Amino acid sequence: METDQDIVNAVLANRPGAFARLLGRYQRMVWHIIVRMVHHPDDADELAQETFLQVHRTLAQFRFESALSTWIGQVAFSIARRFLARKRLPIDAAPGGDDDDPLDQLADDIDLEQAFSDAELFQHVARALDGLSPLHRTVLTLFHLDEVPIEDIARITDTPVGPVKSCLFRGRARLRAELQDEAGVTA
Repeated sequence: METDQDIVNAVLANRPGAFARLLGRYQRMVWHIIVRMVHHPDDADELAQETFLQVHRTLAQFRFESALSTWIGQVAFSIARRFLARKRLPIDAAPGGDDDDPLDQLADDIDLEQAFSDAELFQHVARALDGLSPLHRTVLTLFHLDEVPIEDIARITDTPVGPVKSCLFRGRARLRAELQDEAGVTA
């Protein structure tokens, strides 16, 4: 298994395919960070490209004071934050959301009743996440879906650990309340 140090050294030495390996390793994480922030896949694609251009331009400055994934995540978060600022959208404002048809999530060979139930649950969770601010949505999904440690989330978002924990707590509370309302459950 090639280490991050190996990949960075290979990219800096201009070895063929080295940057493609770096891209392959971190492309998913970058896209997820950005799409959670800007909430539009087309914008996320463009900003992910911008992120990797920035990574390529500044990789020689990376000193391994943090994990490479954390540093690349910081670049992605910063680019998404600047995009939101240009659009005059605050990072802590909750967005409006477009609802996709749950049936779009289904494959041809799947149990329709079970799949519809799963897709419906997915829609509830997606709508609840959509109601959160970009920062809350990003912190929650980095922690729970990508299993990024709180300290790394703090570095990625350039936010102290305490406020990240608070954001995680409040985001969970809002998500829980939204899902309970959606399900008709009283707390």
